[in-house]
Amino acid sequence: MWPDTMGMSQASESVAHLGVEAIGGIDAADIDIRPGVTVLVGRNATNRTSLLQSITAACGSTDVSVRGDADSGEVQLRVDGETYTRTVRDGEDGVSASGEALLSEPRTAELFAFLLEANPVRRAVARGDPLRELILEPIDTESIEAEIARLREEKRELDAELETVGELRERLPELEARRERLDAKLERKRGELKEKRSELAAASERLEAERERSSELDEKLAELNEKRKTLAEVRSDLDIERSAIEEIRAEIADLEDERADLEDAPVARIEELDRQLAFVRDQKRDAEASMNDLQRIIQFNEEMIDGANLDLVEEEVADGDSPEAVTDRLVEGEQVVCWTCGTEVGKAAVESTVARLREVRQEELQKVDRLDDHLDELESERAKLKRQRDRAETIDRQLESLRSELAESRERVGTLESRAEALADEVDDIEQDVERLQDQTYDGLLDRQEAVDELEFEAERLREERETVDAEIRRTEKRVDERADLEAQRDAVQEEVVELRRRVKRTESEAVEQFNERMAELLDRLGYDNIERIWVEPREPRGDGDGTDRVFDLHVVRTAPDGTTYEDTVDHLSESEREVTGIVFALAGYLAHDVYEDVPFLLLDSLEAIDSERIAALVEYVSDDAEYVVAALLPEDAQALDDDYDRVTDI
Repeated sequence: MWPDTMGMSQASESVAHLGVEAIGGIDAADIDIRPGVTVLVGRNATNRTSLLQSITAACGSTDVSVRGDADSGEVQLRVDGETYTRTVRDGEDGVSASGEALLSEPRTAELFAFLLEANPVRRAVARGDPLRELILEPIDTESIEAEIARLREEKRELDAELETVGELRERLPELEARRERLDAKLERKRGELKEKRSELAAASERLEAERERSSELDEKLAELNEKRKTLAEVRSDLDIERSAIEEIRAEIADLEDERADLEDAPVARIEELDRQLAFVRDQKRDAEASMNDLQRIIQFNEEMIDGANLDLVEEEVADGDSPEAVTDRLVEGEQVVCWTCGTEVGKAAVESTVARLREVRQEELQKVDRLDDHLDELESERAKLKRQRDRAETIDRQLESLRSELAESRERVGTLESRAEALADEVDDIEQDVERLQDQTYDGLLDRQEAVDELEFEAERLREERETVDAEIRRTEKRVDERADLEAQRDAVQEEVVELRRRVKRTESEAVEQFNERMAELLDRLGYDNIERIWVEPREPRGDGDGTDRVFDLHVVRTAPDGTTYEDTVDHLSESEREVTGIVFALAGYLAHDVYEDVPFLLLDSLEAIDSERIAALVEYVSDDAEYVVAALLPEDAQALDDDYDRVTDI
């Protein structure tokens, strides 16, 4: 597409070279764009907008159409010694592009530098849509908002922890009282155990002489002692397992209650939403295709009208009439040949039809906007149903796991119960053997041994319980001691949240101030008699001051014929005034956000709502900042611009 040039001078390298193939109405084009202002001069349907769209495509935008008779289009931009090539394709899912673009992120340029008819900022102002997100989009407030959300979550966690600490502090006296009761019980048990051990020792001394004869009894007593300890351990394990079963049952009950309250996500509704989404996307593609078809028809008819005028002039002059006479007859009423039926019709009729086609295309554009809103609603409902379904599936999996765990615990309980029962039987058998072996000399020995064993076990249990309570008291006291630190952390987090909110508001205020200053400068340069001032005012509808739902109101101050001023709204402005306001607002964003520092191109199109003298003033004003200003203008508007500006008349 490009000629092979070597050794270009520094001056020539500053010239941007643009090559276009099969974009919009362009078959092929190759132009140079010099620094400063380039004016695309021509009537409607002369591919000026297509050329501007080609520049946006080279910069990374996909808001561009491929020529109707081509499968794909290509744009190549060479600027500052670098070449950027983009291939654009129309597909079922819309326009896609591949290749390296001038801008890695074109969104800011699409908002404030590519000011074509469908520019989002111009359209938002004309429709009266919310402006806050558009004004702040180039500013990284999302990271601040994300940090605020994180800090709020951290504060909630600290509040919950402080609440827990408060509950623990209230429970501390109860734990200390429980420890005192356990100390008293343990002291009593130790006293009883000491007494029983003394009795057992005395009985044992009496039996020392009978040791040889009592060896079998000693073995039975030792075995009895071991079995009783084992039985006590098994019963303790059984209590623990039964407690675990109760906890699992409680958790299952909670999940079953939650599951009962959670309706099953209707699969049929999700499938229906999928079908509706597919249907609405098809409608959107059809509407966009219809818009493209209408644009080509409008373009073709305009070219036919322009072609018919030229042929008529040439024919009349050839017959000997002067150009002035031919012009008079054209004004009186010229005829063109209809390209569909071959009959002669009035040019005014064709132009009326073309105007109606433009209205139909605008209706299709509005239809696309409505379909976009409907798609958002359907996708939101589908996501909600999928979350509901996912939560239900998670609960079902948890219930299945818990029920399996419950079955295993019950199985362990059964095993422990069987073992405890068997051990109890063994203890009974050994006790019977001991009773059989003992005689008068051993009278009371078994009872004393049994009492000692029971007291030792009870004392051990009390000691373990006391250690558990003591450990809980230490943990509680440690958590209570942390309360001051937690409160300090919470206060610090709250202060940081407040500071971040202030930063967001300061950022918003600075952006709004820049917008208002730039709009005031632009309006002063344009010099409208009936528009005194346009400015943006932040407002918080709920008045809570947290900035989460702030809106930016666009105010318009107008001047009445008698010289008095009054405030008006965008809704009350005429269509041309809304268009002017949208252009001024978008250009204010271009200047306020210093978009020209990253985006070398400022593109202007559809400026018919502004008179030629003001267009000239506007172009001169923005040319001080933008490296390349490319404006598509009608011939009569272009005449008012500086003669030194480059002009392109043939695309």
